[in-house]
Amino acid sequence: MSQSAPPVPDTSAVVAKLSLLDRFLPVWILAAMGLGLALGAVVPQVGVAMESMEVAGVSLPIAIGLLVMMYPVLAKVRYNETGRVLTDKKLVVTSLLINWLLAPAFMFVLAWVFLPDLPEYRTGLIIVGLARCIAMVLIWNDLACGDREAAAVLVAINSVFQVFMFGVLGWFYLQVLPSWLGLETTSAEFSIVAITVSVLVFLGIPLVAGFLTRTLGERVRGREYYESKVLPKIGPWALYGLLFTIVVLFALQGEQVLTNPLDVARIALPLLVYFVVIFGASMVIGWLLRMGYERTTTLSFTAAGNNFELAIAVSIATFGATSGQALAGVVGPLIEVPVLVALVYVALWTRRFFTGSKTPADQVGAMAATPPHSV
Repeated sequence: MSQSAPPVPDTSAVVAKLSLLDRFLPVWILAAMGLGLALGAVVPQVGVAMESMEVAGVSLPIAIGLLVMMYPVLAKVRYNETGRVLTDKKLVVTSLLINWLLAPAFMFVLAWVFLPDLPEYRTGLIIVGLARCIAMVLIWNDLACGDREAAAVLVAINSVFQVFMFGVLGWFYLQVLPSWLGLETTSAEFSIVAITVSVLVFLGIPLVAGFLTRTLGERVRGREYYESKVLPKIGPWALYGLLFTIVVLFALQGEQVLTNPLDVARIALPLLVYFVVIFGASMVIGWLLRMGYERTTTLSFTAAGNNFELAIAVSIATFGATSGQALAGVVGPLIEVPVLVALVYVALWTRRFFTGSKTPADQVGAMAATPPHSV
């Protein structure tokens, strides 16, 4: 690999290629959050109605939004190229260590440092730290021009680990480790069946649909036609699904969030530290290991993101819908969504420090063919 520094990306040229939706994505996301909170506070019956319909322990409208959001992303993956990711042992092993060792341990420390006197919120934060991301990370990764195939593989690996390790790590961080340290312990039984169903629904369905769409589309008309004609049509639905999911999520919890502003602030601070530190540390680790920009970005977003759908579902099923644990789960996306959108721009800025990253011309061409809203 050449050690000469890559040319600094021409950000203005890239931005000029973006649609109105993509260019002002943070604005639309904040607007969706505000609309959801307003709906939940002004028309609480909407939240009650949506909460009464569930799939895998999650509100049916949220489930629909997540499926719509993930399908276009997974239809964009070149599945015949995912095998190369599995041969990259450095990436896979590093991702596993960060996701299942460093990140949960860091969240445990933050929960006890920031919330020593609030056991319910503390437990909720620990649960959020154990729920590794399998959904929105695909969108953040694609917006930041990360490696799509690597993201799909790492998400699949996280899903398998989630089924087998969530309950074990929950027992360790809520009972075993606090006992060793002379701290207060928390009893919690996690349903492996519920966790498995959640993974199968929110990853399995869109994964199968995306795989079949890609495979049949290429077989019928070829890859060039599929990527130039089909993907631009279905791609924008990823962000439509994201915005819809955000509105519904905050509509469900708007009243609870607005009536507990101080509690929300106390929960939000350790979450903010968690997202920024884990993302930044992962970027540095990827840079030190010479993974390249695309895979380092994928490593960082899969490490920093969390599966808030699962965390909320587990907290509600275990401790109740009005519990402090459930509120901590709800605050998760309240902080995660705007922070990770900001980190997309941070990631794009850091590309100048990676050797072998795409040139400005390469990126503009790639964005013209498959713009970020086509995730």
